[in-house]
Amino acid sequence: MTSPEAFVAALFDLYGRIGGLRYGEDVSQLEHALQTAHHARLDGAPDDLVAAALLHDVGHMMQKAGEDAADRGIDARHEQIGAGFLARAFGPEVTEPVRLHVAAKRYLAAREPGYLERLSAASLQSLALQGGPMSEAEAEAFLAAPYAQAAVRLRRYDEQGKDPGAEIADLAAYEQLLCNLIRERGH
Repeated sequence: MTSPEAFVAALFDLYGRIGGLRYGEDVSQLEHALQTAHHARLDGAPDDLVAAALLHDVGHMMQKAGEDAADRGIDARHEQIGAGFLARAFGPEVTEPVRLHVAAKRYLAAREPGYLERLSAASLQSLALQGGPMSEAEAEAFLAAPYAQAAVRLRRYDEQGKDPGAEIADLAAYEQLLCNLIRERGH
């Protein structure tokens, strides 16, 4: 395993190279990541959930189906790609909310009145590709999963992280937090 600093530098390089791309929203990947983490911090979330919020869509930048995958009817499974990559350095407190944030959207779509109406067009499009709102059995299974509640919190930050005019801290503001989390895991 590389050092925490090297892993974080590779993540930041990815955001530097590809983070300017959009995925159907009015903000770039990087702007969305920073805003989502900002909302987690405002909410007083623990550091591991702030990290998950920052990194939850890293799989979008790693998947090979292309930026327009959803427009072509493809679910690129970015949550699985991202969680798998992040597991090289982070523990389940970071990776599981990332892996479950799509399931959390499906859960909220099924269980929370008005949630569907608040989703952006891009989120509605991806929701359809990801299986739509959960059935009752799926919702119960989701709730029983470790980190389900963290994933629901992450999903709420995700929905708040789409403001094209937001002024927030830059990526460097999260470097020490990410390195510390990796060190705590023993890497």
